[in-house]
Amino acid sequence: MRPATNSSPTAGLLCFKLTNATIEFIGEAIPIEFRPNLRARGSEVHASTFLHRRLIILDSALLRNRPERERILAHEIFHFVWWKAPAIRAAYADRIHQEFASGIKGEMGWSAEWRKLELKPADLKHHTRRFRDYLCESFCDSSACLLLRISRHPEITLPARARRARRNFFEAYVAGRRLKI
Repeated sequence: MRPATNSSPTAGLLCFKLTNATIEFIGEAIPIEFRPNLRARGSEVHASTFLHRRLIILDSALLRNRPERERILAHEIFHFVWWKAPAIRAAYADRIHQEFASGIKGEMGWSAEWRKLELKPADLKHHTRRFRDYLCESFCDSSACLLLRISRHPEITLPARARRARRNFFEAYVAGRRLKI
């Protein structure tokens, strides 16, 4: 994930190339820290994002694995997009409801997969906190993989046709946009 060159004077602007589109992340700088042995709710995690503090913390083990570090960092940046983009949240919820109606299994990353496996029909029907948390993680996992063009990874279990539908969503709602973070 390499920022594209940009002559814009906008502070805090990050640009990334995706196929023929540029994604611009616009907002104040987000500090990134590395710490060893990250844990959240008693479990090991690769990263933690603090939206109100505008802070991303990555596990220092990621310093030794550039592809995984880039995937995790992109995922964490997309948490800020999710937080600031209600129209994207609503459209993505519709996309996911279509997948559930079609009986599609799998996900684009483990952070979404384990949440999806714990969902009950009432969670979808009532848009519970559990479902909203899953939507966020699914969006961030999917967006990170699509941004970085990751098509093969041990955590990707979503069938190819569903990945194509998510790519179409991503290209319609994310690629070529200026996204607030």
